[in-house]
Amino acid sequence: MEGDTFSGIGNGTQIDGKVVQTFQKSFVQVQNILDHNRLLINEINQNHESKIPDNLSRNVGLIRELNNNIRRVVDLYADLSSSFTKSMDASSEGDSSGAMKSDGKAGHKRNRPA
Repeated sequence: MEGDTFSGIGNGTQIDGKVVQTFQKSFVQVQNILDHNRLLINEINQNHESKIPDNLSRNVGLIRELNNNIRRVVDLYADLSSSFTKSMDASSEGDSSGAMKSDGKAGHKRNRPA
């Protein structure tokens, strides 16, 4: 798979197989964390419903773990977003068919208001 390219973005942009592997790895990590969070939430709910003091005390640690997991998911998505942007920028820089707009700027970049 290494060295393979994929052109499934819709605009003909090719993505290196290594980039796809990185995305897949990150998405698997996110899914594993979310699956674990589901289990944590179920346990937190059971402990809460039981109203047993030890179970309620245990929830403090479980909620901390849940919060940390959510932070990890946010970080993974931020890294994915950054990686995706970099890979798109790199692939568009290598694209010689970037049409010029009437203002003389390449059409593949988005202009943001100041």
